[in-house]
Amino acid sequence: MKKRAIPWLYLQTNFNSPIMQEDKKISEVLNLIGYGLAKFDVGFIREFNCQTKSAFYGYIVELGLAKTIKAVSNRQDSFDPYFDNGRKGWWQRSQRKHIKIFIDSLFGKEDSKTFAETVKAYMKNLNPNFDLKIKEISPVTISKFKQLQSTGHEAEYYFMENYRSIGQFEKGIIEDARLWGDGYDFQIKVSTNFLLSEVKGLQNNSGGIRVTENEYKKASEYLDRYFLVVVSNLSNIPKMTAISNPIQELDFQIRRTVSSQKNYHTKSLKW
Repeated sequence: MKKRAIPWLYLQTNFNSPIMQEDKKISEVLNLIGYGLAKFDVGFIREFNCQTKSAFYGYIVELGLAKTIKAVSNRQDSFDPYFDNGRKGWWQRSQRKHIKIFIDSLFGKEDSKTFAETVKAYMKNLNPNFDLKIKEISPVTISKFKQLQSTGHEAEYYFMENYRSIGQFEKGIIEDARLWGDGYDFQIKVSTNFLLSEVKGLQNNSGGIRVTENEYKKASEYLDRYFLVVVSNLSNIPKMTAISNPIQELDFQIRRTVSSQKNYHTKSLKW
């Protein structure tokens, strides 16, 4: 059986380009804005000194975060179905529930004022020239920003919401194993069988996938019971591709990296 080669250079030379990264960050801030509008309505826009939604939409366009007012309105529409706000949005044209849940996991406990401050901080981080008065960004908020920027985490939330659409997992019960760092993200129990799933995310519909040595060993151990699930096209309509026994099915190339980590030690002290 011929293995499928992974186009490693595409990931290195295209996805990580400054232009791609900038577009991704703009999409992230628009997701935060859409979430804030859908959840808090006018309470959110007033934190930006706007009295109407149309004024707020125009403000976002003036900042260059969206090309048109309709683009901002559409982003709210895509989050409306997931909040009890009386608006149905256009759920049939977008799949953002996983993003809503992802944002919930990071900022779901914040009220409209605090969330607006978080969005302002993210916008300021995107462009320091934005004329926004914000409080000092807390270390925890900065850490949450880093989580928000992770394609892998977004893909994991999408998988948790939609794993049953994969035939082998249809009747399974999912258990989150990410905390253990043992070479897989999720365990799916199907009847008396235990299947393992490692989830990877791509913003577009093509790109290379990297697995760690630990993940490679676990896949080699579990063979057909180990699934590599690639959630691609996250920037638009996500698509899941599940590959059983990826070590056999895909052509992985070894890339060795050497890293040096500093550790700081005290002398022996009495505590």
